[in-house]
Amino acid sequence: MNKYIAEFIGTFFLVLTIGCTGIGAGSSVIAPLAIGAALMVMVFAGGHISGGHYNPAVTLGVLIRGKVKAADVAPYWIAQLVAAAVAALLVNKFLRAGIAVTPIAPKIAPALLAEFLFTFALVYVVLNAATAEGTSGNSFYGLAIGMTVMTGAFAVGDISGGAFNPAVAVGISLLGLSSWSNLWIYLVANFAAAVVAAFVFNLINPPAQTTPIATDEPPYETPQ
Repeated sequence: MNKYIAEFIGTFFLVLTIGCTGIGAGSSVIAPLAIGAALMVMVFAGGHISGGHYNPAVTLGVLIRGKVKAADVAPYWIAQLVAAAVAALLVNKFLRAGIAVTPIAPKIAPALLAEFLFTFALVYVVLNAATAEGTSGNSFYGLAIGMTVMTGAFAVGDISGGAFNPAVAVGISLLGLSSWSNLWIYLVANFAAAVVAAFVFNLINPPAQTTPIATDEPPYETPQ
């Protein structure tokens, strides 16, 4: 249960930050910086408990890589999605109540490509920085993960909304930052990118780097 609570907390603060900076913040620079930083600190905070996924696509990639048990996938996804919904509710009803929101209107093909590319980058970084034997025990994985999301938000946020995360996609839909009719774009692109990233990780890393877990270890390796 502890790992599901950790996933809830991390995803909650990620989506809360997205909502508070995306609605009424008044600066296009603040949001990517704050979102990347929020993800970074939450990964450092919860990585030793749950692996700090905070993203159903990351959970899928880590499952294919063999660093999380199949039985944990559905509870992780539930914790992540519920956390996104609760965070969006708090932003809409209390923290940014009454502020008008204009939803993004992405073009389908560019949005699909943007979400695929940077979700691939995110899952690829997670797997290599946080689950490979060669980077075991490092102290930089949280920074690498947070910076990947920040980079993607700066690079393609105006094209797709910069979700790179199905839970975030649900969150921004509830926040009114994106229309529900766009949700499929994120689901298709994010989950497809996770599968490809996991395949590439297993392809380019030697077998010694990709040995699946056989115990209840956290999905990520953390510094001792």
